[in-house]
Amino acid sequence: MNTLLQADQVTKRYGNGRGVREVSLEISRGDIFGLIGPNGAGKTTLLKMLVGLARPDSGTIRLFGHSLADRFERAMAGVGCLIETADAYEYMSAYDNLKLAARFYPDLPKTRIEEALEQVGLAPYRKEKVAGYSLGMKQRLALASALLSRPELVVLDEPANGLDVEGMADVRRTVTRLSRDQGITFLISSHLIHDLGMIASRIGIMKDGSLIRQGAARDLLPDGHSLEDYVLAELRTAKEAV
Repeated sequence: MNTLLQADQVTKRYGNGRGVREVSLEISRGDIFGLIGPNGAGKTTLLKMLVGLARPDSGTIRLFGHSLADRFERAMAGVGCLIETADAYEYMSAYDNLKLAARFYPDLPKTRIEEALEQVGLAPYRKEKVAGYSLGMKQRLALASALLSRPELVVLDEPANGLDVEGMADVRRTVTRLSRDQGITFLISSHLIHDLGMIASRIGIMKDGSLIRQGAARDLLPDGHSLEDYVLAELRTAKEAV
């Protein structure tokens, strides 16, 4: 199956009038799909619906060919996610944090914790308490937790939020390596256009709850134009059209 995630006309409205309006998208195997937009564009709301943390008012979502509404466990079996915050028990080590998370996966081999830490470059620091980690290391630990069940699709919400330049580079390198070497597919939201543009193979642009443009990064960008220039121009055009 080449299409791992398919959303059709997904809508979620809140009492303040904000939310997501009739968003349709597909994530194919091997994609690093970058969901870009300003704060408040609806990115987090959309991702929450795609992984079952929020119920859409209308529309359908299918993961690995299974309806998220009707066959939730089957649909989510191949998905790992990190939405909003990278939580961990700081008084515990990275290994013990993942050991705690592994209780949700009774069939997971004991060696998988070490493998997940190795995947994100934290194996040498696995016994250190998380309280002593840098923000970049904490974010990599959160990514290790998302990878723990060996997912085929990983959904990350603002994974570089609050990181310094070195931390952001760490996240980029990790995602690129996992995509290239292990074939993991990624859906990543961010308002950091330049940062996400360095790794995304496909781009979706959100504004005011709508997905105003999507496509392969190489097809969207005119010669000599940066992703930042393109996104800002699309946002201006959308604003003028209102």
